[in-house]
Amino acid sequence: MHAEESSASPSEPCHVSVMPDEVVQAVAECQPKVIIDGTFGAGGHSRLMLELMDANGSIIGMDRDPAVSARQEAAEQAGQSDPRLSVFLGSYEQSPKALEACDLEKACAMVLDLGLSSDQLADRSRGFSFQHDGPLDLRFDPERGVPASQWMARHSEKEIADAIYQFGEERFSRRIAREVIRRAREGKAVKTVAEMVDVCRRCVPRGKNHDIHPATRTFQALRIAVNDELGILQRTLAHCADWIRPGGVLVVISFHSLEDRLVKHAMRDDQRWEVVTRKPLRPTDAEIETNPRSRSAKLRVAKRL
Repeated sequence: MHAEESSASPSEPCHVSVMPDEVVQAVAECQPKVIIDGTFGAGGHSRLMLELMDANGSIIGMDRDPAVSARQEAAEQAGQSDPRLSVFLGSYEQSPKALEACDLEKACAMVLDLGLSSDQLADRSRGFSFQHDGPLDLRFDPERGVPASQWMARHSEKEIADAIYQFGEERFSRRIAREVIRRAREGKAVKTVAEMVDVCRRCVPRGKNHDIHPATRTFQALRIAVNDELGILQRTLAHCADWIRPGGVLVVISFHSLEDRLVKHAMRDDQRWEVVTRKPLRPTDAEIETNPRSRSAKLRVAKRL
């Protein structure tokens, strides 16, 4: 999870795309005519990839966040959107439906930037950043599923601890879950960002280097659990070879080891893919300096056989 601050409002995108040059170079190799941008966000990668295409090209943008599709609709109504771009509200797992809606059979490339957008961090009503208080929600789509606060209320101490350990790799997950349940039993259920941060501060000792906020891993874990992020990624990796033409590419940027491990194994173990990046590409020092949230990014590329 990335916790950089931002002063831009959710209606004014402030997100800076990660590893843009590397993404464009990877996609350009297959001379794409149809691209799926599975995590459209503020559209940074898509805008760059449009430059690779002629007037007949198509980019299908997918995003679970209604704020993204609302922004795109406003741009279209104002005549500020490229006609080659179509944005759909939904997970990248639903890419086949979007292709069908555009009368397209398969894509030449699919790009997934699995990081949390700076615009989502800036929206205090969503609870993604533990630097600002607000409801402990953490959903990409506030109209689907349940907020993280309700998710915890519906699960046992063991289930909460297991999720925080599995998805956040937090060693003190059992302490955290115990404290969450204790507060709920006392009629003080954790419902806000500040309350969850307080739980983490009390349960997670500060490391010697103080390089990570005590709530970082727990918030990552709750976000993954609430949004079924790893489930969607696993199912997509299992099927996306069917959505991409031979010679096309799959480009994935991950930000933590759980995601990267899934991507690495899927590309390596599925015989329909040829691994292009034996080791993941990392952002340059110059990019990390100008965009600190890129520092943990790993980019992997596979070619459809």
